[in-house]
Amino acid sequence: MSSQNLQGRVAFVTGGSRSIGAAIAKRLANDGAAVAITYHGSPERAAAVVDAIKVEGGRAAAIRADAGDATAVRAAVTEAVRMFGGIDILVNNAGIALGGPIDEITEADYNRMIAVNVTGVFVATQEAVRHMKSGGRVIHIGSSMVRYAAFPTASLYTLTKGAVAGFNRSLVRDLGPRGITVNTVHPGPTDTDMNPDGGPVSKIVGPGMAIGRYGKPEEIASVVAYLSSPEAAFVTGADIVADGGFTA
Repeated sequence: MSSQNLQGRVAFVTGGSRSIGAAIAKRLANDGAAVAITYHGSPERAAAVVDAIKVEGGRAAAIRADAGDATAVRAAVTEAVRMFGGIDILVNNAGIALGGPIDEITEADYNRMIAVNVTGVFVATQEAVRHMKSGGRVIHIGSSMVRYAAFPTASLYTLTKGAVAGFNRSLVRDLGPRGITVNTVHPGPTDTDMNPDGGPVSKIVGPGMAIGRYGKPEEIASVVAYLSSPEAAFVTGADIVADGGFTA
């Protein structure tokens, strides 16, 4: 059910065309926010997210921007501000997972992962907070793998998500005096395009799920919705693990 506690707010969600990003965009819109999402390779899915929000009476727009292209990310933030008049909530959701044994990871894959999962987060944050006022929210989507790496070949992915967690902690000191909170949500195994329930990874990690199932994108979105809300004004610098007890 919609609380409409984000009425009059503007959210910018990177990688909002599918899976967790799409669920976050829809939930924030359902709570009253105008939502701008970025996408790169899935224009049809981005359009579907926007249409779903508009059908429910919300405001939304999709902006094409490769999360690994700093210039494109900055331009997307500028465009969102032009469309909706500002940014109050930034959700750094865009991310990719390229992996393999440490001695086989290519420099090209390393550079691409850093560009999307680290540089993209930094640039989106730097640009968005220039438009934020007191009460702003910065929310990163990390990974429970920074606490527990359940399988091999994910060292590069975990490196990037660990960087985001460290960025979160220091950013709190920069933005706290401005009344802007900064938090990271660390999803555990969740049914997404990258890691579908029933896929190869689920056969490895599934038995470790304390509640006996994968998470749903909407369940991660509910945590983001709370952190975006007025009720979370005193929550900053937090690493919130939403993983069904996987790392307990």
